[in-house]
Amino acid sequence: MTKTPQRRSAIAAMYTGLGLTVIATIIPYLDRATTHLLADHIRAGYPTYIQTRVDSAVTTYLVLSSVIGALGVIAWLWTTSAVKAGKRWARPAATVMFVLGTSAGLTGLLTRDTSGETGLPPELGWAGMAPCLAGLLAVALLWRRPRPV
Repeated sequence: MTKTPQRRSAIAAMYTGLGLTVIATIIPYLDRATTHLLADHIRAGYPTYIQTRVDSAVTTYLVLSSVIGALGVIAWLWTTSAVKAGKRWARPAATVMFVLGTSAGLTGLLTRDTSGETGLPPELGWAGMAPCLAGLLAVALLWRRPRPV
């Protein structure tokens, strides 16, 4: 891969995705400290849960989102460094990471739990999808053919 404007733009999109991943990972913690969307969502789906059980479910989601966020950060850093270094396998690797990240985001957004509701409130589910937009842009730019001069 030669240094093209598309490659530089793809790297910028990848750094944007990295930032969005960090933000999406932090948002559930901010929610726990402020709005309690996740706790309220769990309480609405499981009205018989006592507060300690709701807190336990929230903690489980926080651990899960932290692990997914950390894996996302690692994936962004790895693929960005591969693109910067011009590795031949960078485009397919970025594409695979995009598919994996989008799958994780859609799982959080759409998966229904035993209450019949989605496991996450929509606001948190959509926050998890935000990095995928940057990933889509990055992959599209990486696979785009350079314009003839």
